[in-house]
Amino acid sequence: MNRDRLPVFDRRRAGVLLPMSALEAALGRGGRDCIDWLAAAGFSVWQILPAGPVGADASPYWVRSDCAGNPAFLDAAELPDPHAPIGADFLAVSSSWLEDYALFEALTRIHGGTPFWRWPEPLRDREPQALAQARRALGAEVERIEREQYAFWVQWQRLRDYAHGRGVRLFGDLPFYVGPSSVETWAHRELFQLAPGGEPAKVGGVPPDYFSELGQLWGNPVYDWPALQRSDFSWWLTRVRVQLQRLDLLRIDHFRALAAYWAVPAGAPDARGGAWLSTPGADLLERLRSEFRDLPLVAEDLGVITDDVLALKHGFGLPGMKVLQFGFDGDPGNPHVPYRVERDCVTYTGTHDNDTTLGWYSSLDPASRGRVDYYLGAGTPMPAALIRAVLASVAQLAVIPVQDLLGLGTEARFNTPGTSSGNWLWRLPERALSPELAQHCAQLNRTYGRA
Repeated sequence: MNRDRLPVFDRRRAGVLLPMSALEAALGRGGRDCIDWLAAAGFSVWQILPAGPVGADASPYWVRSDCAGNPAFLDAAELPDPHAPIGADFLAVSSSWLEDYALFEALTRIHGGTPFWRWPEPLRDREPQALAQARRALGAEVERIEREQYAFWVQWQRLRDYAHGRGVRLFGDLPFYVGPSSVETWAHRELFQLAPGGEPAKVGGVPPDYFSELGQLWGNPVYDWPALQRSDFSWWLTRVRVQLQRLDLLRIDHFRALAAYWAVPAGAPDARGGAWLSTPGADLLERLRSEFRDLPLVAEDLGVITDDVLALKHGFGLPGMKVLQFGFDGDPGNPHVPYRVERDCVTYTGTHDNDTTLGWYSSLDPASRGRVDYYLGAGTPMPAALIRAVLASVAQLAVIPVQDLLGLGTEARFNTPGTSSGNWLWRLPERALSPELAQHCAQLNRTYGRA
């Protein structure tokens, strides 16, 4: 497959990882200001995190809907006319999910946010008469939620057009799993490994790794893969299709679960008691390739990556990820050492799950810091030295978290895997993206052939 045909991998590019949740009015004024700054700074890719509606912990990887958008990103000053009918184009592209989502949200709110498996059984089990009665009783709230999603769609389309007009491409992220109490698990219960009442029977995570000695126990219900396979993966096709209507490139989070997934019995205290179970990932990717010819996907291939995961990624020609913060442990076989970075990948200083580069460097033991200093050469402070290494790499796409561009420390870390509080809260400081910083970044991007 010719990667050069893809709209992001057609040449050397640089991007910035900046979650929409870090901006005010992200789908309006805030997003346009960001795009203007990116273009002025020589960046042509804006990478964001999943943009679905989140739960109380604000995690974008614990969404209540794969297809709906987070209304917190709306620009309240640019909403569609509330008296005009919802656009027919939006109703057509959202017909597979909008009605269920709006009713699910309305029911969740009147039940005080409790998970659907604690609702009255007729609603929990989606009895048609109970659903029809709920739609009548909650009609005004259902319509309000539908209009909210229409506004999200309108503003997203405008923002994407604006980005393209400024030469900026949008690079998004698809959570591998959905939240336990989500419209997906409520409306498509047969596609997940759930208990009879609807609560998860097994949950996802990963075994102990770089990020956590106890592994990561996410709590998301795992899929019933035979059921997905029997339906020709139609549900997965819909979730990817919706994202690619918004984005130019899509990262598949936790890609390794397409080879095998870590399943932990619900209620376990941590992820150590799980087991690897096989996944028909090749069949799914083949089905996606038949639907989306160029397969504009990136594989999040971090963590414990085995030969079957690599075979899946290489077999479908998917770019992976290299994170330079991982590259200095002294292991000569480490795939994240800067000289091992490949052309057909996305390379980073760090990701949303890492400490900022300045925070990471400050916390290194003397031996590790010595390796970093010797490799990168003395004289350039952090995080500038690692930023230059990323931009100088052979990778077609180099992405830098905005916190690294701003030289921020651990206080600006966005997420710490394995923890349940204090995450996803960081916001971009006012006027942080200055003309002076744009000029500096533009010179860097020109120097390394990425402007």
